[in-house]
Amino acid sequence: MDGMQIPTKLEELDVPRKLLEDVALKTIHVVGEVSLIGLAQHMRVGVGIVEDIFQRLRKEQLVQVTGMVAGVHQVVPTADGRARAMDLLSLSQYTGPAPVCLADYVERVRAQTVRRLEVDRSAVESAFADLVLERQMLDQLGTAVVSGNAIFLHGPSGTGKTTLAEALWRLFRSDPIWVPHAVVVDGQIITVYDPAIHHAAEEATPDGTDRRWMLCQRPRVTAGGELTIEMLDLQFNPLSKYYVAPVQVKANNGLLIIDDFGRQRVRPEELLNRWVVPLDRHIDFLTLAGGRKLEVPFDVLVVFATNLDPATLADEAFLRRIQTKIKVDNIGREQFHEITRRVCEKVALPYDAAVVEHLADIIATELRQPLRACYPRDIVHQVMWGARYHGQEPALTREGVEQACRSYFLAS
Repeated sequence: MDGMQIPTKLEELDVPRKLLEDVALKTIHVVGEVSLIGLAQHMRVGVGIVEDIFQRLRKEQLVQVTGMVAGVHQVVPTADGRARAMDLLSLSQYTGPAPVCLADYVERVRAQTVRRLEVDRSAVESAFADLVLERQMLDQLGTAVVSGNAIFLHGPSGTGKTTLAEALWRLFRSDPIWVPHAVVVDGQIITVYDPAIHHAAEEATPDGTDRRWMLCQRPRVTAGGELTIEMLDLQFNPLSKYYVAPVQVKANNGLLIIDDFGRQRVRPEELLNRWVVPLDRHIDFLTLAGGRKLEVPFDVLVVFATNLDPATLADEAFLRRIQTKIKVDNIGREQFHEITRRVCEKVALPYDAAVVEHLADIIATELRQPLRACYPRDIVHQVMWGARYHGQEPALTREGVEQACRSYFLAS
């Protein structure tokens, strides 16, 4: 992936000089004595830019030189510098990498969009190779990713909707993107990079690139029952006094899964109304504390996964905006056997087709339950736990699966 050339002059950053000087002074105050090379590493900018900032701070008598190491200045704040830094920290405690401007962020997100991915049948087969899926399901999923539009996965619980949604990420995990540490708007810092979400790309970052950006795998973000409407807007931290990007911005250029849709702390209609414009026009509007509205890209492959009836969650007009709706249903005997065989292989448990057929009979006939994709894994785990408890070698036996069913299913 082509990198971005590292800026060599302060003007090339397209960020207010005053903001950079403030970040530098706060960093020097927090870190203590630091070389200009060390300061450049903290701010993720070139030494030439830091030298420019240093000269201004020195002229204003906010920093002073304590010595030279390998021809590079070592600096500390003066008494006035420490006082100024404390004032600045009371307004914002941000001392991380220099931010990028909003225009650069918007341009970069659009350049690495998730909506123009090249996906074919072989790629889909490879991505879902560990799952037992029918050809029709694979083709539906592949077509949905090519469309770049939202996907609605619905069906009974335990049929693997979340597993399918998460596996979609494999289709573009090897396609890296650039993620900024932070964005600045009207002098306000908004952090975007999140190490819990943005993982380093498999390929090395090219030399000579702008270090304010991280080369990452495309993100995969899952939001479940904890999701609130407030999480969809900028989050202002009253302690650090800077903003954190909302979940959909952190997921830009990647996958956003709304798991167990309909069971969030935000009402379904409220969430859907919030995203009518983003899903339709691929842009979103965020609000700063002063009321300023920001237009940012909504470049996300959104997957809604639910075991509730979609018709009860959204009106017809909204469902039309989600053009791909895939029902993930219960499975047949052949799939049940194949899933169980793979689960057994994974845990090194000998597979016995006759015992698995007996298990399927218990579930379908005695318990009158449909065969679900989650049952093989869960029953096999029950068998393994029982063997470990009794100090026995795990084995797939009729007695073992019968006991597992008694423990797993609710008694009628």
